[in-house]
Amino acid sequence: QATVAAVDAAGGRAVALRGDVAVEADVTALFDGVEAAFGPLDGLVNNAGIVAPSLPLAEMTAARMRRVFDVNILGAYLCAREAARRLPRSRGGRGGAIVNVSSMAARLGSPFEYVDYAGSKGAVDTLTIGLARELAADGVRVNAVRPGLIDTDIHASGGKPDRAAELGATTPMGRPGTAEEVAQAILWLLDDRSSYCTGTFIDVSGGR
Repeated sequence: QATVAAVDAAGGRAVALRGDVAVEADVTALFDGVEAAFGPLDGLVNNAGIVAPSLPLAEMTAARMRRVFDVNILGAYLCAREAARRLPRSRGGRGGAIVNVSSMAARLGSPFEYVDYAGSKGAVDTLTIGLARELAADGVRVNAVRPGLIDTDIHASGGKPDRAAELGATTPMGRPGTAEEVAQAILWLLDDRSSYCTGTFIDVSGGR
């Protein structure tokens, strides 16, 4: 509700809806709620994701990996599927854009930390390429951003609250990125200024 209030205060409109992206019925309800509040869908930012505490793969439990995959893979695919049912012109939609939030971990593997998370983001990359080609002729663009070391609270949930600051200093730019810098890339991919981009990846990683 604090985010909704901030958007309203800035002159925008927002609605907060509760749901688990790994639950099919919740995803459908989320999209229905958005369309009830704002009208036909014209875009999706596929941003839900989690990370578990830092461990080498040999020490990860199946339950931990299953939850990461459920949210980061199944959740992303369910949300993308729902958008693919509503955005295409052949299905009565107005066209639009999908932006998947992947991670540089998909390329780097996150050894000794989050190999499960990295693998889940690799699946998001594959989703981006395949769905871009499925929907390109139907008025829907599908792209992705791959954030690097961004200063957000996801590092704390992985047990390393200072990780972004510590490792950010080792990037070519010498600092971690900000959520605002990632958001600018997402906004560009949603906007018509990127109208000839689909299946494209923007790495927001400070050169890492």
